[in-house]
Amino acid sequence: MSDSLFRPFDADLPLDDALTVLRGATDGADDGEIFAERQRSEALVFDDGRLRTASYDAAEGFGLRAVRGEVSGYAHSTDVSMASLRRAAETARLAVGEGGGTWADAPRATNRHLYGDADPIDGIAFPVKIETLREIDAFARDLDPRVVQVSATLAASLQEVEILRPDGVHLRDVRPMSRVNVSVIVEQDGRRESGSAGGGGRVGLDGLIDPASWQDKAREALRIALVNVDAEPAPAGVMEVALGPGWPGILLHEAVGHGLEGDFNRKGSSAFAGLMGQQVAARGVTILDDGTIPDRRGSLTFDDEGTPSARNVLIEDGVLVGFMQDRQNARLMGVQPTGNGRRQSYAHPPMPRMTNTYMLGGDADPAALVADIKDGIWAVGFGGGQVDITNGKFVFSCTEAYRVKNGKIGAPVKGATLIGDGATALHRIRALGNDMALDPGMGNCGKAGQWVPVGVGQPTVLIDGLTVGGSSTS
Repeated sequence: MSDSLFRPFDADLPLDDALTVLRGATDGADDGEIFAERQRSEALVFDDGRLRTASYDAAEGFGLRAVRGEVSGYAHSTDVSMASLRRAAETARLAVGEGGGTWADAPRATNRHLYGDADPIDGIAFPVKIETLREIDAFARDLDPRVVQVSATLAASLQEVEILRPDGVHLRDVRPMSRVNVSVIVEQDGRRESGSAGGGGRVGLDGLIDPASWQDKAREALRIALVNVDAEPAPAGVMEVALGPGWPGILLHEAVGHGLEGDFNRKGSSAFAGLMGQQVAARGVTILDDGTIPDRRGSLTFDDEGTPSARNVLIEDGVLVGFMQDRQNARLMGVQPTGNGRRQSYAHPPMPRMTNTYMLGGDADPAALVADIKDGIWAVGFGGGQVDITNGKFVFSCTEAYRVKNGKIGAPVKGATLIGDGATALHRIRALGNDMALDPGMGNCGKAGQWVPVGVGQPTVLIDGLTVGGSSTS
């Protein structure tokens, strides 16, 4: 244990003194902690043949929390000093009041490390990053004469966190993140369409700026754009839908995952509230949230309360068996925390959040699932969507989809949206492919104004009936 919080950053915050202040703030509480953070991020955008943006941001601060029952007191500051810590303690203390709480057990210890701690920003020289973006731009333009615009992005960040609990537990984690994204616009016969591809994770930029890596992304972005330039208006109506593997799991994340977070279920506002132990999906459907996958975007050695991440089964063979929990909601629901207490930064209190949420694969040949469609679409790419947590109703737009009739894949369709609700969609799953895949590492999740990185995944999934919104009735 070091003798100060943020010792590497020369902060005037001796550990023993900080612990004394924290214990005073949480006296009579159920739980609480100091969450200290330093984060640096860099993003370079090369657009239309020139470097458009080169941004660098740095921030550090702490948050102090005191929890009693359903109430939390939270205060934060960018000034990492004893004076600011004392003021934060006075504010958080107001939520505790007088009287004795039941102190929660400390998180269990872990020596596991799911990612390295090298700084991805400093790992590659700035001129090399710019030259890589220039090469991506030139390569994408040379792929096809129809390419009229290219945008390439390199982004990296390093988050250093420390957690101090009143019981003396002191944890430190260094969390790298990198990503490369390529977008292209093509023009054919006066029609312009776009395509994008990207990915990354809790890794350095070294592998991502390797030509073998970014060239694949450029080719994929071009492929999607060329698919869309030939696309026909999407049909409308209730029909069979096959969802592709990997990134289409974002629909699962939104339509089902949020409804399985502990706070929504404790408050009874989730469509899954009160259904523990009941059949909520078709047989064979198993859904997990797993924060322990090495180097993945949503993975954490331990969450933002200090609980080690875990491989949590949420739905098993169609039966609801678990929720994602932070410490407060787990205690109020009489269960154990699951390592899902997450926050955007020191300025935000933690809440139950997903990490890497995915559906296990089945044993069916993916091609056979598509061939089993009598009248429907095959959706392999998704953009934005909206979900109502209280009833699970969702609307998602497809970025790549194809018309399927009598098992034959037809023309690509444009403007398709999928409309339904998570609970009904789960029950209508007819078959699962043997091609379960995780997304390439590009997900972000928003909840209550906070954004955190996440991962998604699934196999090819055949659903008996979803409403497809489009502009054609045929």
